[in-house]
Amino acid sequence: MYETSDIRKNLKIEMDGDPFVVVDFQFVKPGKGTAFTRTRIKNMKTGRTIDKTFKTGEMLKPAILDERDMQYLYNDGTTYTFMDNDNYEQVEIGADFLDEAKNFLLENMRVKVLFFEDRPINIELPTFVDLKITYCEPGVRGDTATGTTKPATLETGAVVNVPLFIDEGEVIRIDTRTSEYYGRAK
Repeated sequence: MYETSDIRKNLKIEMDGDPFVVVDFQFVKPGKGTAFTRTRIKNMKTGRTIDKTFKTGEMLKPAILDERDMQYLYNDGTTYTFMDNDNYEQVEIGADFLDEAKNFLLENMRVKVLFFEDRPINIELPTFVDLKITYCEPGVRGDTATGTTKPATLETGAVVNVPLFIDEGEVIRIDTRTSEYYGRAK
């Protein structure tokens, strides 16, 4: 069991039979009364975020999650298929469940999938992925002093902003946490 003093970002707890992750927290010690911790928690099943206040000394149940290394195989338009690297079992996950992650998935990419009660609830991509630019406008020579960016379409169909000096056909590195351009791939 966790106490309120254990609350930190990315702590996974179980409430009302659902797994939650702490997105943000603040410890408050008012002049009068008992201290408390104000949190913003996200339901890992539904993706809904709520605000919750815990009194000091309250006990929190840890969420028992199973993290498995899996390999992305393919998508058929509505579901994405992943294979467990240990037992070769295949799991299908709906496209609406993946949110931003589907913009950076390449075939045969290794990812971590979190399971709660034998159901997939979250997917964790590698921090950086290298993707090829399939289309972008040509940059204007000499217009680099302002740090201006332009949209570029990646091989997965995602659109990210890149600096003007990046050209079509180049392979760039994307930070999957922020969905932003990080640099050229080496």
